[in-house]
Amino acid sequence: MRTQRQVVDYSLRKRAVLRELLAGRVGTYDVCDASPYLKNAARFHGEPTDERCPICRSENLIHVHYIYGDELKQSAGQARTLAELPVLAMTLREFQVFVVEVCLGCDWNHLVEQYLLGRDGLAEGGPEHEVAGGEAAGPVRRRREAQR
Repeated sequence: MRTQRQVVDYSLRKRAVLRELLAGRVGTYDVCDASPYLKNAARFHGEPTDERCPICRSENLIHVHYIYGDELKQSAGQARTLAELPVLAMTLREFQVFVVEVCLGCDWNHLVEQYLLGRDGLAEGGPEHEVAGGEAAGPVRRRREAQR
């Protein structure tokens, strides 16, 4: 997705949790605690992956995308399918997406990543801001500032 920015990856945190589990410092019930709401979101709005669950190794993980932002109002905190995100990104200025992986077999869940989406991301890397001769395109910037 071309407007995706400020990506935070939580794979190192996941590795640390799994290391703690294998060392016996954390119990399985501490890490396999998906709520019924999260499991329902995974069933109805989740995106299946090819990755096996690191705990039970019998089920494939499902990614659930939760959205948050001021413009969303009552829709904030809802799970959305991956197909809905580009449409929202073109209609809203900015919102945050949290991706959670879930195993429906053993209730493993972990935050995978978070990132920002929205129209504001188009202004940062779009062709309007190409540098010509070392200076930014002045009229486009002034027009955009006048719209705000």
